[in-house]
Amino acid sequence: MTNAEIAAVFEQIADLLEFQGANPFRVRAYRTAARTISELTEPVAELAHAGPDALTELPGIGADLADKITTLVNTGSLPLLEELKAQVPESVLTLMRVPGLGPKRVAAIYNKLKIKTLEELREACLQHKIRDLEGFGAKTEENILKGIEAALLATQRILWCDADQIVQEILAHLEGTKGLRRLAPAGSYRRGKDTVGDLDFLAVADDPNPVMDRLAKYRAVKDVIARGDTKMSVVLQSGLHVDLRVVPEESFGAALQYFTGSKEHNVILRGMAKDLGLKINEYGVFRGDKRIAGREEEEVYGALGLPWFPPELREGRKEFEWAAAGSLPELITLEDIRGDLHMHSTWSDGLATIEEMAEAARKKGYQYIAITDHSQRVSVANGLNPERLLSQWNALDQLAGKWRNFRILKGVEVDILEDGRLDLPDEVLNQADWVVASVHFGQNQSREEITRRIIGALKHPAVCAIAHPTGRLLLERPAYQVDLDAVLRAARDYGKMMELNAHPRRLDLDDVACAAAKAYGVPIAISTDAHSINGLEAMRYGVLQARRGGLTKADVVNTLPWGELKRRLPRYRR
Repeated sequence: MTNAEIAAVFEQIADLLEFQGANPFRVRAYRTAARTISELTEPVAELAHAGPDALTELPGIGADLADKITTLVNTGSLPLLEELKAQVPESVLTLMRVPGLGPKRVAAIYNKLKIKTLEELREACLQHKIRDLEGFGAKTEENILKGIEAALLATQRILWCDADQIVQEILAHLEGTKGLRRLAPAGSYRRGKDTVGDLDFLAVADDPNPVMDRLAKYRAVKDVIARGDTKMSVVLQSGLHVDLRVVPEESFGAALQYFTGSKEHNVILRGMAKDLGLKINEYGVFRGDKRIAGREEEEVYGALGLPWFPPELREGRKEFEWAAAGSLPELITLEDIRGDLHMHSTWSDGLATIEEMAEAARKKGYQYIAITDHSQRVSVANGLNPERLLSQWNALDQLAGKWRNFRILKGVEVDILEDGRLDLPDEVLNQADWVVASVHFGQNQSREEITRRIIGALKHPAVCAIAHPTGRLLLERPAYQVDLDAVLRAARDYGKMMELNAHPRRLDLDDVACAAAKAYGVPIAISTDAHSINGLEAMRYGVLQARRGGLTKADVVNTLPWGELKRRLPRYRR
């Protein structure tokens, strides 16, 4: 099983326990385990095979949870989950996908109104039955209606990080198949879209049948829904569709280009080919009946006088303009990153100590990190009041000389309160090296109110950047209403930065907003928002998103060495 599948099991157990009103500490244990597993970069199945000691070394994983992980890996199921599912109508689980409807609220709706399906929930909202429940109200009812659409979308797409685990599994599964000579993923996965609807694979093989036979034996295949001479379609247990096409060697590059897309990119490409008297399709580039290119992507583009486009840029936006001007950007890479400017420790809701986070960052070759634990408003995350924050910074002073050529910035993630004030006094914030301001509460305010709050934070002399600027959670919660154009103009005018939160459930800013920030000249900080050592690995998701926005090394502040970054920070400018 993939990490995402195991984490989903524990998350579902937590939901079902909370739905039943179980002990909050038990619920939290399963949620913590789910987060730990989802942030792991190494397969948890391999740790399970290594023995229970390898699992209990993970944060939040005790002997009982380690035993459950092992059972899941070995059998593909977990008795506890089956017991809980038998006690709750299966259709009720879909209600928990609606943003803003946690297990407790779903339980209230189910117990009071006997609602079991999204359609029944929609009808109850339209008839204004939800607002009459204790603790709900008209605004909640309105938000539930909006969230139903997001819940329906969540059943159709998966996060890129989850798709990546499946892709890597399938590639490893097919590797070594007799006669297989080339194999590559394509589609929106290859372009790095933050969510993926299906998976496409292209192969070159002496005989298509062994490759298709092998795919049919992949552990997660539920059904083979179509199989022809060179194409096969399967559906996985999760409902995700996977297509495999076996193509001739001489057409592999053309097919890879064609099935990578996007549709908009390919339409422009076909138009350019037609203007040159050429024809381009998944089989190659043709002048009349003669194929003049197709074996590699580079020669497909080269036949049209174009450079090879990184897949992340192939969205039909500005890539062809850049190519015509000879200014195709040299996109940022993971190796360009010099530090991480948003992470949490055990002082608030993190799972690792400051020293552990710092040591892990040093092993990645970073020159600096910022510890940005929550401020006091986020009490559920054990947010820091002024006294605790100053105490933390004193502790950081004691660590200052522990490592050579490595710096821990005194930081904080300060909440922008509903009335626009910041959650900590100026005399504290002015002592920080790095302050990221964020909106956690009041996300249902009007567009004007939220925009005013964020711009007000950007005006504050101590604030460096806005964290996860639109508040979205992919497949869970849409962005709050905000005039992002006005926010970016304010960031430019006040000399501030914007965060690209690299957590795979956020990826906030999105790619279009990253491009807009670049156009305004607003620097971006790609940060992981890590709550554990493994969470630091999310940086690669942020870099992928930045590449989709056309960002280069020069557009991202945490590619700078500490000496250069220091000159950009408000405290040191003062």
